[in-house]
Amino acid sequence: MAKALITSALPYINGVKHLGNLAGSLLPADIQARYRRQIGDETLFICATDEHGTPAELAAAAAGLDVADYCRRQHAIQADIYCRLNLSFDHFGRSSSPANHALTQHFFECLDRNGLIEERILDQVFSPVDGRFLPDRYVVGTCPHCGFAEARGDQCENCTRPLDPVDLRDPKSALSGSRDLEIRPSRHLFLRQSVLTNRLAGWLDNRSGWPPLVASIARAWLADGIEDRCITRDLSWGVPVPRKGFEDKVFYVWFDAPIAYIAATQDWAALQGRPEAWRDWWWEAADVDYTQFLAKDNVPFHAVSFPCTLIGSGEPWKSVDVIKGVNWLTYEGGKFSTSRGRGVFLDQALDLLPADYWRWWLAANAPEPSDTDFSFARFATDVNHDLADTFGNLVNRVLTFVDRHYDGVVPAGAAAEREEQLQAELARRLATVRAHHDVRQLRRAADAVRSIWHLANGYLAAEAPWTRVASDPSRAALVTRTAVNLVDVSAAVAWSFIPDAARKVRVALGQETDRGTSVPAWPSPALDGVEAGRKIQAPSILFGKLSADWVEARRRQFAGC
Repeated sequence: MAKALITSALPYINGVKHLGNLAGSLLPADIQARYRRQIGDETLFICATDEHGTPAELAAAAAGLDVADYCRRQHAIQADIYCRLNLSFDHFGRSSSPANHALTQHFFECLDRNGLIEERILDQVFSPVDGRFLPDRYVVGTCPHCGFAEARGDQCENCTRPLDPVDLRDPKSALSGSRDLEIRPSRHLFLRQSVLTNRLAGWLDNRSGWPPLVASIARAWLADGIEDRCITRDLSWGVPVPRKGFEDKVFYVWFDAPIAYIAATQDWAALQGRPEAWRDWWWEAADVDYTQFLAKDNVPFHAVSFPCTLIGSGEPWKSVDVIKGVNWLTYEGGKFSTSRGRGVFLDQALDLLPADYWRWWLAANAPEPSDTDFSFARFATDVNHDLADTFGNLVNRVLTFVDRHYDGVVPAGAAAEREEQLQAELARRLATVRAHHDVRQLRRAADAVRSIWHLANGYLAAEAPWTRVASDPSRAALVTRTAVNLVDVSAAVAWSFIPDAARKVRVALGQETDRGTSVPAWPSPALDGVEAGRKIQAPSILFGKLSADWVEARRRQFAGC
């Protein structure tokens, strides 16, 4: 049994997230965590809301709320949505927690003692109209690299290049819209990442199993030369800087946010009544297999900046083994955008359909090899085929047949040569699903799950027990019992993707109680999990089909997005 530590990129606090955020980090991390639990690994799945920085301040101002109150409310909203999506966090914390404040300041003090913090004077954007310095997202303008006209002062949303506000062309204040901006000097603290270049390169050389996308981004940054990073900002909301003369500044959000993975684990341990249990996962934890899940725009911070913080501290912190980064989910040919309200947001998605529809489609179309474009027409076609016609139809046909012809009791029957061949093929396909999960290839794992559904449907169609009930009842009984167990395996292997539907099937088969939330063991190809003589029941229809009218209604509903 391995120890699997899994973290998802922290969702920003500035409003409900969209389908792209779910596809890029939260859902892949959850599916991996569920799989690791199924195969018996000791698993810890940690996440939190990212609550500091300009996004929080700007969103709070727009809502007319104090930023602390805004963050508290939004954390509760996001936590509820993720619960409804069946994201199985062991703990969903907050980067504004006291634990993260203390730990961030601890890392700073370690880095400072090791000579890796340097004070510098920076030219900063100052707005006389707003009466303040404008850090990061308080400044918008044209990206100097790609020409995107709505780039933010921390990162270009189009080309993903990190930026400083002074880099932008034709800048303006995000608060007042004023272009009457000045450049004034301001004292700031830098993490001397350049000093750590060789150690970072050695650390990267010891990583394996990274997707080519992530490895290429990390290597490109290394080849371009690692630059020192400013880790303070002229803001009031954030982790205070414990240095005299910097009382009016806080740490840069990208300095404290990754540290929140550790702090959230500390909060989890405290809630377990075992306050030191976090050390098993983060301190001298060579036995832990640590995977981070995130979208490609977050790779530089996790492959360069956060490792520099851990390495530079000089302490034995656990660093990531594999960064699973993916491309982007796009929306109807363009980008999802929280700030511009473009796309389908998670509360809207859950108002339209249960979570399993979204979970399955986003996994089966994961933007791993390239960006994936979401459209309602494509979504409806795919879920109709996979969930309604393939998996849902299999469950309904088999369990309804048992109910009608065997009074809901699984019939007996000894395996024949055909069933032995079936078990051998099922074993091969189950191994394929595991192989893809093991290397975190989400789309291929979903493809392999679908192939098991097709195998089960093919067996049922070929053996057609309904034609044998009268002429060959013994064979009909055997095929029916085998089909019931194929349904059991089909549900168990899909549990990490569509947990609600899988649970309903397992309840119908008597594998767990109606109130159960147990983790199904990884299925066996033996096809003997549901024994003859067990009373089962047919569940209600698992997945309804989405009509052309439904697609058209959704197009009209989201036409302005």
